[in-house]
Amino acid sequence: MSSAPLTNARNAVALLQALLLADFALWHAARYSAPTAILLIALASAPWLAIAPSLWRGNRRRHAWATLLTAPYLAYGMMEMLANSGARAWAGLLVLTAFALFVALTAFLRISRPTAPAPT
Repeated sequence: MSSAPLTNARNAVALLQALLLADFALWHAARYSAPTAILLIALASAPWLAIAPSLWRGNRRRHAWATLLTAPYLAYGMMEMLANSGARAWAGLLVLTAFALFVALTAFLRISRPTAPAPT
């Protein structure tokens, strides 16, 4: 199997991870005071930054685990979309980015799945 689809999937995951963290950081930097925003951004970024090297290397277990990291962003974005009309644009972008990241992580897992030998 060619490594081009794996490389493309890995690049998509890295790009979407950066977009998710940038969206979260910009949204909270505009909403809160500097110390509060820095704390929220650090807490939200820490798990993603901790597993980023493993994701870049193509570790399948880390990709599977990272799909679980998208759930809090989806829940938070959905809650803000429903409850806070002033934050709907940022929250909608957060939800779309988190969902796209989930799809990219799942696509990487499907593409990199080891193939079993044909039964004889």
